[in-house]
Amino acid sequence: MKIKTIIKATVFILGAFLLTNACKKKESKTDDSNQPAEPRLIFRFKFDSTQARLDNLGNPCTVPGGHKAQSPKFNKMSAHYIELANDFDSLGKGKVLYWAPETTAGGSKAIDFLQEVKAGQGEDFFSIPLSQIPAGTYKWLRISLAYQNYDITFKSGSYIGTGTLASFLGYNTYITNYIIKTQSVSPSAAVGGQGNHLQGYWGFETMVAGTPYIYDGQAPAGATTVVNPMPNSPIPPGSCVVTGVFYAPSGSVQSLAINSGSTKDIVITVSLSTNNSFEWKEHSGDSYYEPIAGDTVVDMGIRGLKPTWNY
Repeated sequence: MKIKTIIKATVFILGAFLLTNACKKKESKTDDSNQPAEPRLIFRFKFDSTQARLDNLGNPCTVPGGHKAQSPKFNKMSAHYIELANDFDSLGKGKVLYWAPETTAGGSKAIDFLQEVKAGQGEDFFSIPLSQIPAGTYKWLRISLAYQNYDITFKSGSYIGTGTLASFLGYNTYITNYIIKTQSVSPSAAVGGQGNHLQGYWGFETMVAGTPYIYDGQAPAGATTVVNPMPNSPIPPGSCVVTGVFYAPSGSVQSLAINSGSTKDIVITVSLSTNNSFEWKEHSGDSYYEPIAGDTVVDMGIRGLKPTWNY
């Protein structure tokens, strides 16, 4: 009886010890969660059809003769690369913040489309703790855009409707399947099928008599506009590294300042010009995009980048 009593007492004491320590650990975890979150640099997309329409060098431009264009309604965008830079930083020599996953599954190195982060208007698409960015000021933002999804107006005979276009802007993208609007599709055999696709591949979806109608194509190589007003930093052909100078909330040009003692998040609104960004060679003469009538897509590039920082 004495032995049993001792065993029972030992078990009771051990159980009480474990329960006390478990409670302490739980309390410690709760205390950790109450610590203030580390301030971050946050990036959000904005799609602006009223923003200036620029050419490759950042100069205002109009739609050339024989071409027509429209400002699409954007649904999603993804970025492949983000860099902070100053005047004499060549591409990659600034502070690279982000590089999206890549793969060699299709042969040569390519962006892995299925792993891209896709975001809509006002949505965060990337953030990084400020402590991971060297303190200093940065004049320019470089972003390599990889994918865009938007709605356009088209005409077929006497019918005028809307459709959704998935457009691949990256230097090279590995694509097995993707959703345009409601349908999951793969690149057709006419454009090389599943695998790597160079800048300018696109897919289109619309409804015809209640049935999804899908086709895809390839814009001419090197024809996609890539706005780069930074004279000391050429951009490799076939990429989509758009560049823009930083603006303050007041609307004036002002470099982004990163301070080691910052306690607040900094939000970068990445405003992209969608001003007549969907451009085609006009054959029908009525200013509607009519693929059946022979209108051919020539350019789907973003027409300007205006990044604004705010606390």
